[in-house]
Amino acid sequence: MTSTTTATGIVHLTDRQPQVTGAEMLAGLVPPPQFADATFDSYRADDAYPSQEEAKQTLIRFTGGSAGVAKRTGLFRRAPKQAPVKPGVYLDGGFGVGKTHLLAATFHAMPARRKYFGSFIEYTALVGAVGYKNTVDLLRGAALLCIDEFELDDPGDTMVMTRMLGELVASGTKLAATSNTPPNALGEGRFAAQDFLREIHKMSDSFQTLRIDGTDFRQRAVDGNARVWTPDAYDAAISACSSRSLASDDAFDAVIKHLAVVHPSRYIRLLDGLAAIGMRDVAVITDQSEALRFVAFVDRAYDAQIPIVATGEPLSQVFSDDMLAGGYRKKYLRAVSRLGALTHMEGME
Repeated sequence: MTSTTTATGIVHLTDRQPQVTGAEMLAGLVPPPQFADATFDSYRADDAYPSQEEAKQTLIRFTGGSAGVAKRTGLFRRAPKQAPVKPGVYLDGGFGVGKTHLLAATFHAMPARRKYFGSFIEYTALVGAVGYKNTVDLLRGAALLCIDEFELDDPGDTMVMTRMLGELVASGTKLAATSNTPPNALGEGRFAAQDFLREIHKMSDSFQTLRIDGTDFRQRAVDGNARVWTPDAYDAAISACSSRSLASDDAFDAVIKHLAVVHPSRYIRLLDGLAAIGMRDVAVITDQSEALRFVAFVDRAYDAQIPIVATGEPLSQVFSDDMLAGGYRKKYLRAVSRLGALTHMEGME
């Protein structure tokens, strides 16, 4: 008879120095835990936004499944002919409309032994760890490559990814990618699609853009701001969590400084085993590099669905107005959306 125990207590993120090998990176290219069971059936399309259901049906066909039968308006009217599915699909839309769910559902539905799912930063980190040629060799022969949060703001990384994807498509690999656009910027989603296709112009004919409209589901149940805890309530919440599982407790500025000495590809390992993240004395970030590293950290915390408990400034206001108006606006708005959800998660009352 064997027994398993859950680690309990308080740890400090600043004490962790995680290491990740290339083999571990490759093995980790699967959907995050919250989307481990994502299916097309579990995707709840909003009837107010027909593009959601249309995208789902196209992706079902993309994976080789049978899409729903179109409604007929006459006794003998035939369903409209559907365009052939291209080897690549790009999900274009705002925050919280279910793009990652659909991407994970596509991954699970594709009948293939070899397929990979990762964020843009995970693929570029793999290239950095094992080299470009070795990465192509490792991924070659895969039936599907899913790329979540394709980034367009780093010319060097985008060029590397474009070249790699071109080689993989030529060898028969299908591609599915997502990126984010602000939900409150009229028409900007279209510009994002154009940006994506321009950056991968040599492959643009291989991609079909699927526009997904809708409202941010993460903000439907919250007041739009990240929750702020009083020091006493923070201490009680972290103490209660650490008595039954593992929680972190750090000063916010110490976490920000520590992220500078850990490669973003290893941020997920900073969170190993945690049931809650505690950060005291949150303050507005004024340095762009620090802000971008924090965005990457928030993405990994959101992937792992770990609640955040924090004191000080609301985490939804951690990026300055200048940053929100700058070139990385899309990344910051995505992080704000996710921070609002993580600070309002159940189980930390």
